[in-house]
Amino acid sequence: MEINGVIVKAIAGFYYVYDREGTIYECKARGVFRKDDITPLVGDNVTIVEKAKGAYVIDKILPRRNQLIRPPIANVDTAIVVVASVFPEVSFITLDKLLVNVLREKVKPLICVNKVDLDNGKTLEVVKNQYGIFEVIGVSAKTGEGMEKLKEHIKGKISVFAGQSGVGKTSILNCLIPGLNLKVGEISKKIERGRHTTRVVELLRAGEDTYIADTPGFSSIEITGMLKDELKYYYPEFYDYENCKFPGCNHIFEPECGVKAAVNDRKINFERYERYKQIFMQLPAQKEYD
Repeated sequence: MEINGVIVKAIAGFYYVYDREGTIYECKARGVFRKDDITPLVGDNVTIVEKAKGAYVIDKILPRRNQLIRPPIANVDTAIVVVASVFPEVSFITLDKLLVNVLREKVKPLICVNKVDLDNGKTLEVVKNQYGIFEVIGVSAKTGEGMEKLKEHIKGKISVFAGQSGVGKTSILNCLIPGLNLKVGEISKKIERGRHTTRVVELLRAGEDTYIADTPGFSSIEITGMLKDELKYYYPEFYDYENCKFPGCNHIFEPECGVKAAVNDRKINFERYERYKQIFMQLPAQKEYD
């Protein structure tokens, strides 16, 4: 009998698969995957079969929607990009870069403003004003405000967290999965250890067909491997105004630019556009060759 499920952990050649009922199976992968140079990943949707009593193997790996390198997870639906209302203060250019990295991987971002109880939602309103093209929600891991709404956003999805240290990713995770009791700072410590050791990535079950990675994704803040003329593709608010005179317009120096006109008409947020120009100038114009 075939069983469909999701790989939630991989360690030492064994793969742990949850089915829809929440039963977990320890499996090995078929030898044909190694022959074809295919490595099952956490997040893979798979079909497993019982080869002998209690001995299961991964028989099929369904096509992946995406595949992250760090952490190595497949089929991520949502990146919960967390910022804090107070301490640490929001670094908007860091947030912009994180969003570019998330969109590059074909993952949908959800901006989550934590600690809204500490400034009466003022930072939340600023973020909503600058990032209206994205979904933005406010939460408080301390009071529980907004947590039910966040649960609805991630229901039936595989999610990863992203954001600076100290914004409250661990506290939010503890709210989403009662009884988890991760210590604040534990995720950051895992990152530090991971620089020198192999880390085990695990998906934590937060409900039926709902999983959250126990390690942050998109931990690199900088944008690497991207050229200047690629950056515009990761600013979705530009799409409706790219009726520019010149094909391939980068919306910086070119005259008769639809995006710049939209900025002047306040249809695109001015502050975010100014940071776009700043990031653009940091990127190389062409690939560097050794």
